[in-house]
Amino acid sequence: MRGDRSMSCPTRRSRRRGASVALFAAAVLGLAACDEAGGEERETTFAVQAWPELVMTTQVVEEILGEMGYTTETDDMSVEVTAEALDTDDVDVYLGNWWPSQEPTFGERIEDDEVDVVGTYLEGTEYQPAVPAYVADAGVTSFADLDDHADEFDRTIYGIEAGAPGNETIMDAIDDDAYGLGDWELVESSTPGMLAELESVYDEEEWIVFLGWTPHWMTVEYDLTFLEDPEDVWPGAGEVRAVTRSGLEDEDPDLVRLLSQLETEIETQSDWIHELEQEERAEEEVAREWLGENPDIVEGWLEGVETADGEDAAEVVPDAF
Repeated sequence: MRGDRSMSCPTRRSRRRGASVALFAAAVLGLAACDEAGGEERETTFAVQAWPELVMTTQVVEEILGEMGYTTETDDMSVEVTAEALDTDDVDVYLGNWWPSQEPTFGERIEDDEVDVVGTYLEGTEYQPAVPAYVADAGVTSFADLDDHADEFDRTIYGIEAGAPGNETIMDAIDDDAYGLGDWELVESSTPGMLAELESVYDEEEWIVFLGWTPHWMTVEYDLTFLEDPEDVWPGAGEVRAVTRSGLEDEDPDLVRLLSQLETEIETQSDWIHELEQEERAEEEVAREWLGENPDIVEGWLEGVETADGEDAAEVVPDAF
């Protein structure tokens, strides 16, 4: 069942501009009520970037923590600043540690125990060129098939913003004549621009190859095939991990246990992103609806976790949604 959010003691804060005085007053009153009830106040700060999958995952965890008696806060910052902020204890948790792509930023800090990896919650992420399923059905399932159909593709691969790692990998493949792509062209534009190009040809089943990734709503909206890579030009499937500032587990073992047990599927994340970006729904609404529809999953994440009041979180939290 869905809980009444107005009855929850904890609040979620943000350092983004635009928070209203009324909401702040409500937060203060809510915290005072919690103190009167004798609950232990716990605060957690999350680092975020404006990536829809990270926004949604953080929101889902914040909703759970809110029902556990926590006050949560999100800080928008770059990946590089996030690593530094975890190292200096200015933030507690980061749920956007894409691996291995962030190894240059986080690798040394993790090795030196300045940042702790507490769990991997998403596996099998993809980030490489893809084609519509109707193109794959016609025989193009690998990078090795592209040049045999160069005319159908107009010797063009559509990318995203200039400087994106995926674009760089495509340009390196062209420069190295990998898979015979030496006379091909990369069209750099933007993520919306690339997706608009896909939309413009999809219904007519015209051929296109473009930079795709998961999780993303594109895999919900379109039937796509990621190309095989027998020469290992691309880094392969990745994962997304939960990392914390060093020592958080000793201070808050319940929080870290929750994060270590967090698991999501690519399809789930893509659905969240579709609801957020294509259906234009608020992240809080999407998160609480999903949590209410999946109590068994939430219970598994909370096994052995206690709320701020010392209750069994797996027993009391799922019913709040």
